[in-house]
Parts: sequence; C-alpha cells; structure tokens
Amino acid sequence: MERQLILTLLGLAILAIVTQILVWILVPREQPPMFSGPPRSDYTLTDFSLNALDSQGKKSFAVVAPHLARKAENGSIYVDVPHYEMFDKSSNVWKGTSDSAWVNRDGTVMKLEGKVYMHRIPGEKVTPVTLETTDLTITTLAQEKSAAKSSPAEKMMQTDALATISVPGTVAHGIGMKADMQLKTLDFLSDFHSITQASKLR
Repeated sequence: MERQLILTLLGLAILAIVTQILVWILVPREQPPMFSGPPRSDYTLTDFSLNALDSQGKKSFAVVAPHLARKAENGSIYVDVPHYEMFDKSSNVWKGTSDSAWVNRDGTVMKLEGKVYMHRIPGEKVTPVTLETTDLTITTLAQEKSAAKSSPAEKMMQTDALATISVPGTVAHGIGMKADMQLKTLDFLSDFHSITQASKLR
C-alpha cells in the first residue's frame, strides 16, 4: 500500500509540473487581428527563470532553462535542458530535468525528451522517490462538452523506454511504463524486475 501511494505521488507530482507550465508559460497567445504584411515572428527566451505562484500567492514551482522558442507556424514550444522545482500539496519539494521538452499548441501533449529525471527531496515525514527514464510523453485528453464539470480530464503518462523507480530499500524497473492519472495506476509494460534490500540485522 505504501509503495502504491509513493508511485501515485510521483505521478501526480509530474502532472503538477505539466499543469503549472501550461498555465504560466505555455498557454497559447490570442490570435492577432488580421492584417496585410509579414506573419508574426517567432519569439525566444534565453537564460530565463520563472517562479510561479499558486492562488494563495505561495511559490508552487520554478523553471530554469537556457533557451525557449515558440514556433509561430504551429504554436509549439521547445525548451532546452529545463530544470524544474515544484511543491506538492503537502509542501514536499520535487526536482527534475530532461534534455529538452516539447509542447504542442493546445497544451495537450508534452514530451520530455532525452534523459528524464525526477526526484522527491526527503523530509521529516516523506522518503525520497526517484524516477529515471527517457522520452516521457504526457497527454491530456479533453472531456466531451456534455461531460459533468466535476469529471476530470483523462491524463496519461507513458514511455516505451526503460523506466526505473527507486524508493529506500526497493528498486523497480521495466521496459515501458504507463500511468493513468485519473485512475491513479502505474504499470510497467514488460521485463519487470524489482529488487528489495533486506534490512541489516543488528
């Protein structure tokens, strides 16, 4: 049960990062009025940092990266070597990075490309949790307009690469990983292995 809770927290932490980025950085800009002349140029950010606040004015996450570019032709955004720091609802600190990140115009698909690393900083009441993988894709599937407002959007996190999750005393890994944020499930797709270290006798 504790292990399932840790995996769920890990998934929710990654999801929180994606949601905050979409709200504070990646929300598509409004289309400019039609006019005669050259199309709107791309924009870029260099050596930027961003601190985002929640609705209570508390710091919820931070992003630092050397380069961000938005493509005018399709509205997608690319970020080089992003470093994340975020805080979950219990004020636990999570840090993560990837080689690069890509987000589509609608913010429904985010690809953390290359090496992906996520780590929960241990505290008095929580243990460290680490996720290591490559090419992690996070998708948000919009609900139908007729769906109840209280029904959350379906959110999926998936990679076809080797994924390793580590908690104190246990390391689990497999080829391919899929997580359903709505159902709060996490599955390794193949070649699953788990190693548990026995406690040392005094």
